[in-house]
Amino acid sequence: MAERGLSERIALRGPDDEVKDLADTFDTMVERLDRSFDGQRRFVANASHELRTPLTLNRALVELAMHRRTASSDVKELGESLLEINARHERLISGLLLLARTEQELADRAPVDLADVVTHVIEQNADAAAAAGVKLDEATGPAPTTGDALLLERLVHNLVENGVRYNVTDGAGWVRVTSRTVSRETVEVEVANTGPAVPPYDVPLLFKPFHRLGDERAVTGTSAGLGLSIVRSVAVAHGGDVRARPRDGGGLIVVVSLPRAH
Repeated sequence: MAERGLSERIALRGPDDEVKDLADTFDTMVERLDRSFDGQRRFVANASHELRTPLTLNRALVELAMHRRTASSDVKELGESLLEINARHERLISGLLLLARTEQELADRAPVDLADVVTHVIEQNADAAAAAGVKLDEATGPAPTTGDALLLERLVHNLVENGVRYNVTDGAGWVRVTSRTVSRETVEVEVANTGPAVPPYDVPLLFKPFHRLGDERAVTGTSAGLGLSIVRSVAVAHGGDVRARPRDGGGLIVVVSLPRAH
């Protein structure tokens, strides 16, 4: 069942009695919570946006110093390290902006077939998966929904990227992505992958921002620690939900359910 937003109210009609007073009090409390969370989201978005400018300036200054004729090998080596650190911070800022954006209901929706999204994401990640020794498989069935195509692409991309990153290293790993219609009301995307065993009690924590899995750092050169948090936020913003469970033999199975388009 999809999570309900704080924008909903009881709005009870009828005589002014104790029941209506209680419903009105509850609506007032929810309205205050809604304003509070909305303010927090705006703060994160505004702060993240403001941090982009100095990061861009830092990158430009480092690149300028590295490409001078008089730049020594030590300067160039230091520049490469600084650019890598800067890139990590840029990924973190982009993730925070996306997370703040997706924690709101969508105003504009367009028809999207998740089968097309899966095929596109598989093509995008083919080289990275091959470099990691992980095989990508897809089983695309029609899965029509409505929403923001770019956000849904990011949802599937994060799941595939997560499956490739947390996989086995013996060359026998795989990630399988499936899209399907499960009922008149629901479509799904499922991403299953081989990998290390995941304790069942650790699964809910995977959707928390900056959660560490095993020895993985919260923010690495390729990850900002927001991947599955963004997946959940995008799903909820589209009126859906996401659930995960450990896969027998190691790895994870993540299923995103979204409303079907008619």
